[in-house]
Amino acid sequence: MKDLAPITVIASTPYMLILHPSVPAKSVKELIKLARSRPGQLNYASAGSGTASHLAGEMFKKMAGIEVAHIPYKGVGPAVTDVVAGHVSLMLSGLPPAMPQVKAGKLRALAIADAKRSALIPDLPTIAESGLPGFVVENWIGLLAPAGTPADIIARLNSGVLKALNAAGVREKLSAQGFEPAGNAPQQFSAQLKSEIEKWAKVIKETGVKAD
Repeated sequence: MKDLAPITVIASTPYMLILHPSVPAKSVKELIKLARSRPGQLNYASAGSGTASHLAGEMFKKMAGIEVAHIPYKGVGPAVTDVVAGHVSLMLSGLPPAMPQVKAGKLRALAIADAKRSALIPDLPTIAESGLPGFVVENWIGLLAPAGTPADIIARLNSGVLKALNAAGVREKLSAQGFEPAGNAPQQFSAQLKSEIEKWAKVIKETGVKAD
């Protein structure tokens, strides 16, 4: 917040709750019921200790009141691969690495972690509407400049990015990769950053998450 000047959020993608097909749960409620009946027997993969997928998993455990073992990996790719292989029960992953496996039937998607359903997969419910209101986790890509960058330059950069995001070709490319075009004002991006920092600081404090 001190060293960078927000320009705009470029695109975002919600996290998706994915399972290996062998896990006998077809909904978030069924998964929570299953986990409560088998405390500590299910496990979830993350891209590594302290990563967003780890934080998302711990927040899910806390909000659902369940105990699921954490299995950290060195990156999203290896984590998703081991869920596909059945070595790990489930994961909260961004759409880009998970969607191809879901479409191929190698993973089961239960819900997305967004405030509303995604235009990319409108039939998939949100985790919030599935019994955990307020559960929102998304990957977003933003553009920032060094602190102290003149306001007129920030404004020009913001305007240029928003114009690009309105181009059909750009929107199609982002959608094909599992991202939804965003675009907001510097002040809105700044408020979003503050909100995200407060949200995840609370999760870290409450769950005791630590980075490697």
